[in-house]
Amino acid sequence: MERPEVSARPAGDGRSAALRPPPAPLAVSSDRVRLRRRDPLRRRLLAAADAVAVVGVSVVAVAVEGWETGLWALVALPLWLLLAKLHGLYDRDHRALRHLTVDELPSLFAWALSGTAATTLLLHLAPPGSLQIRTAVGVWLLAGLGGFALRTVARALWRRLTPPERALIVGRGALADSTRRKLNLFDDIHLELVGERPQWSLDELRAGPAWLAGVDRVLVAASPLDETLVAELLRACRERNIKLSVVPPTGAFGTAAQLSRVADLPIVEYNTWDISRSSLLLKRALDLALSSVALVAVLPLFVLTALAILVDSRGSPIFVQWRAGRGGKPFRMYKFRTMVADAEDRLPEVVSLDDLDEPMFKLLRDPRITQLGSLLRRTSLDELPQLVNVLQGHMSLVGPRPEQVELVERYSPEHRIRLSVKPGLTGPMQVYGRGELTFEERVAVERDYIENLSLGRDLHILALTIAAVVGGRGAY
Repeated sequence: MERPEVSARPAGDGRSAALRPPPAPLAVSSDRVRLRRRDPLRRRLLAAADAVAVVGVSVVAVAVEGWETGLWALVALPLWLLLAKLHGLYDRDHRALRHLTVDELPSLFAWALSGTAATTLLLHLAPPGSLQIRTAVGVWLLAGLGGFALRTVARALWRRLTPPERALIVGRGALADSTRRKLNLFDDIHLELVGERPQWSLDELRAGPAWLAGVDRVLVAASPLDETLVAELLRACRERNIKLSVVPPTGAFGTAAQLSRVADLPIVEYNTWDISRSSLLLKRALDLALSSVALVAVLPLFVLTALAILVDSRGSPIFVQWRAGRGGKPFRMYKFRTMVADAEDRLPEVVSLDDLDEPMFKLLRDPRITQLGSLLRRTSLDELPQLVNVLQGHMSLVGPRPEQVELVERYSPEHRIRLSVKPGLTGPMQVYGRGELTFEERVAVERDYIENLSLGRDLHILALTIAAVVGGRGAY
């Protein structure tokens, strides 16, 4: 697509930004018009998904309570859509660079609860009377789960129907490199990187930068960050209806920072306190409850997998290895064996721990992996025995992945933050890149998890793990 020319005004004319005349309208191609319609289309698709979910609830109400109740439940459809708007379920994608349906699960179930309450109140005023409690609970669950599933489909359909955003990175150095890396790692970011601008100036922005033509989003990844430049770039983007995202310098803010406000004054708050005992108690309760249920549910799969390993190659179906737990304390971790029986003895043939550039290794084509083992790794079935480790208290369902003791002994002091919590069956590494992450990227996402640990975040990562396992990217 040919980019339209932007007429530049002379720089340094001495006038303030507020007194300058508005820029001349930019020439816009048919592709640009289609791009401008992208966000409204997504909102309509999400609203359609919510409407279908409510229609499904009405059909269930007909089956359980009768056609009159179901009809009144359908009459409440506009109210459900209004409540979804009030919960912010149609506007978050526009603001966020990456927004997944799983990110809005709490809001979806809050919407389903308020919609169920509104429908119950409406029925109480109508001839059929109120919903039974068990029916109301069913409506809540069906609306929440149905909305989640249908919204996932709606977003996938939207990505197929619309072209990706054309993005430009402004800045250079490590921060710009990290931003580019994240854009490559996550396919669900509907964005195409069309260029980079390593340098920029105030006079250039005030004159009307031609490099903004044909761009849908600007990503500022510059360190240090100049407040005046960002303010002027914000004005230029606002005039052209271009989205603006700013990646703050990690050295200045870090992952423990959160933004709050006192009136119009933004304040960066840092989480510098220990995790509360109640949070740890709830995390342990979740570990015990889910791992117990999961062990019972997958017991037949355990038996079949163990038998398949025995048929595929000689040796025990369970592989046991010492790994570093919380505080670096060693524990025996269990896995289904995916390598030949003498894999530990053959390790020096494939890698020398003393020659590693960083205290981590994962070979893309490890010759010790069996044919069945490759399948088990791609599907993550080899990790299922660690549910026993979770029950024993050596591991948690969510946390940094446990590493070999020999590698942990090579950690630098800044890397040992990984050992401040229990290792996990899954964790941030598994949902933010898996085996494609470098060691520093792995430590970065795990630091972010540890510094912002919460039960809600554990549930969020568990939900994302399902998609990561199904996708299979980075698993080897």
